[in-house]
Amino acid sequence: MKKDKLKPMLFSVLKKYSGKQFATDLVAGLIVAVIALPLSIALALASGVGPEQGVYTAIVAGFIISFLGGSRVQIAGPTAAFATIVAGIVAKNGMDGLILATIMAGIILIVMGFLRLGNLIKFIPYTITTGFTSGIAVTILIGQIKDFLGLEYPAGTETIETMDKVRAIGSNIETINWQALLVGVVCMVILIVWPFISEKIPGSLIAVVVSILMVKLLDMNVNTIGNLYSISNDLPSFHLPELSWSAIKNVAPDGLTIAILAAIESLLSCVVADSMINSHHRSNMELIAQGAGNIGSALFGGIPATGAIARTAANIKNGGRTPIAGMVHAVVLVLVLVFLMPYAAMIPMPAIAAILFMVAYNMCQWRTFVHLCKTAPKSDILVLVLTFVLTVVFDLVVAIEAGMICACVLFMKKMSDETKIIGWKYFDPEEYPEGLDFKDVPRHVRVYEIAGPMFFGDADQLAGVNFKDFTKVIVMRMRGVPAIDATAMHSLEQLYERCAAANITLVFSHVNEQPYKTMEKSGFVKKVGKENFRPHIEDALEWAAKLK
Repeated sequence: MKKDKLKPMLFSVLKKYSGKQFATDLVAGLIVAVIALPLSIALALASGVGPEQGVYTAIVAGFIISFLGGSRVQIAGPTAAFATIVAGIVAKNGMDGLILATIMAGIILIVMGFLRLGNLIKFIPYTITTGFTSGIAVTILIGQIKDFLGLEYPAGTETIETMDKVRAIGSNIETINWQALLVGVVCMVILIVWPFISEKIPGSLIAVVVSILMVKLLDMNVNTIGNLYSISNDLPSFHLPELSWSAIKNVAPDGLTIAILAAIESLLSCVVADSMINSHHRSNMELIAQGAGNIGSALFGGIPATGAIARTAANIKNGGRTPIAGMVHAVVLVLVLVFLMPYAAMIPMPAIAAILFMVAYNMCQWRTFVHLCKTAPKSDILVLVLTFVLTVVFDLVVAIEAGMICACVLFMKKMSDETKIIGWKYFDPEEYPEGLDFKDVPRHVRVYEIAGPMFFGDADQLAGVNFKDFTKVIVMRMRGVPAIDATAMHSLEQLYERCAAANITLVFSHVNEQPYKTMEKSGFVKKVGKENFRPHIEDALEWAAKLK
């Protein structure tokens, strides 16, 4: 297998770069920037920060990740997966807490890349990624109902957790603003219908323009971004948070969560992109780029970033084939920030909510969720539903921890159920027709066959190995054992001691490489005797026949 290079993809593609490719990358970058602008603003607001901070993220992280990344076409920026996490961190620890957590996440990602852990992401079960992705989609939807309906909450209403938001919506549903609802519904219709009209111009941009015109021309009483937030068109400025051991300790779990989620989402986006352009990304370099991008974003006023599947797909569809397109997208957003950002104050909040409703729908994977519930084993369905429910009711940290623990426990039970230790039965050859493949086993020999990996979940099965008074040799056939762990090794040693006490010799047949190395390292091979390890069952039985 070819080793994953720690070299940015940009440096590789520039060797054969052409003016024609630059033209297509330029067009793709411009289009992606137009798509990214309303999404970046909407996701920043959903994250509990100002609208310009979403643009800062797309600019700084977008440029760094494209420049250093291991993918040809990855477009990075704020994504919906982080919205609820970021909102919770900001509410509890403020912007400095978020900056510190994001920097920690960036450092973790860089370390993961240099340790070449890019492939370890595949060990996170599909049911967990589907469960928390669907859960995040539901939390985003719940979080936007207030603005979509134009609800008014009394001062001091607690709306940090998703369940708090649900209670607040139920308690204040009578404050619904029908004009806000009308604007939101019109935007939803545009977002649903527009892709059938044109794929070149993003529906989110059309919805924003139409909603602004509705509110201004019809003089509607609807909250806009400018009513709730102050808008700045200043370029990102460097800010280092106050560092202290207590602050670092406080945000460490959040930093780890951001790192894991960024790694999962960015590498999944790379895999999707690879399938679209028939390419292969450098996963470890991508992790390093994600780490550097997140550190840069945090230090210059942004929020956590990762590869965005929808924007990456738009880049590919519009001809982007090198990281130059992602860098162009970031530069265009700088120009938009400086010259057009003040106009973002005019965007109605129901329009932002409608855009995020569509984001939530596109990421919810409800078809996949239903399909898994119908076809997956019960243990997988349990992990899926548990992760989903915990993401909605509590948060992503609890959901991933509980989901992984549950998945591991169920996997170990499944593996334990597959491992069998079966004793051979003795038959009188005269009672059976000739031609059947019976082994000639002497009376003083007892044979046990082990099938499946031996680990702490099923090592106690060795306690079931028994013998008669006349038994002098026990043959353990291990051709079906790919691996053993320390607990299983301990159980084998206990079996040896039982046999030694009864003056019985242990003989092993066909011990595979990993189990043999483990036995050798622990001194078990020397204890049993190297001559009692035979290459196959016939040889083991011949050897056992001589041991009386």
